Amino acid sequence: MRIKTGIGQDSHRFDIENKNKPLILGGVIFPHETPLQGNSDADVVLHAITNAISGITGVNILGKIADDLCLQQGITDSSIYLQEALNYLKSWKICHISCSIEAKKPKIAPKIMEMRKHLSQLLHLTIDDIGITATTGENLTAFGRGEGIQVICVVTAMSEIKECE
Repeated sequence: MRIKTGIGQDSHRFDIENKNKPLILGGVIFPHETPLQGNSDADVVLHAITNAISGITGVNILGKIADDLCLQQGITDSSIYLQEALNYLKSWKICHISCSIEAKKPKIAPKIMEMRKHLSQLLHLTIDDIGITATTGENLTAFGRGEGIQVICVVTAMSEIKECE
């Protein structure tokens, strides 16, 4: 058995002037909260997971592929970008995901279980295979000062193929 680990990061500023777009984190809507800037729904949790999967596959989804989906096809749902990343896993199977969210606002803790449930459905994992933590960052970064949200994610995948591909 082989094991790979991918690390993903993403961050977006708040879009203070946008009153029509919802704040979405991990596929979960945070009602009455300021949304994040971005061409897509700007779901930094799904983007960080997608980037971590790209670290395993070597295929950069959040670049030309996502831009084409968004700008040419009008797809702004980050779960579609995540699904695209999953398509490149081939013989690899994700067995664990851990995400750390840095944000002064909104309060993340009340929505962690809902995010874990949603991610477990998207990724075909058990809730126990998904960890999410949150920190305010103690005002040390732009995210800790409430200017946006940052997520760092680690994805662990395994493959039954013993030889290098």
